[in-house]
Amino acid sequence: MQRIVILGNAGSGKSTLARALGKRLDVPVVHLDKLFWEPGWIEPDAEQFRQRVGHAISSDAWICEGNYSRRTFDLRLPRAQLIIWLDTPRTTCFRRVIVRSVLNRPRADMPAGCSEKLDRAFLTFLNYVWTFDRDYRPSIEAMRLAVGPHVPVVHLRGTRQIADFYKGLRKSCPLPDNC
Repeated sequence: MQRIVILGNAGSGKSTLARALGKRLDVPVVHLDKLFWEPGWIEPDAEQFRQRVGHAISSDAWICEGNYSRRTFDLRLPRAQLIIWLDTPRTTCFRRVIVRSVLNRPRADMPAGCSEKLDRAFLTFLNYVWTFDRDYRPSIEAMRLAVGPHVPVVHLRGTRQIADFYKGLRKSCPLPDNC
């Protein structure tokens, strides 16, 4: 299995897990935020974003992290071999988002010119993080079921389950005890 989609709330660990899996499986990682945002947090043309995603997942092997369900599931899920849902508690996600924003370090999963800052948009983003499971996850899950019901899903909650999953990986089969 060489095509994996990672879903979850902001701050859930999608990018971190994607980088670790990419290194372990020797597979390129696709960060959807990096393909979506233009410098200064400008949204691209919808078709331009879809073209970027289509190109990024055109190879036989990739790990793609990010939700963007209505915009890209029809491109990603028909080719995916595994979906990993990170069910990280919202308090953990909230804390991680605040800490990374306060530290404001450059992130490999974000494009240049999109630094996080504490402003009104950030407060809106924090609301998104806090209400993700109630307000956003159901529509992402509905879209997943509509577009990729055949793709196996692994749910991981918290760092211990993620670590156990990672330890159980084999390069030829990312699903532990399933190959």
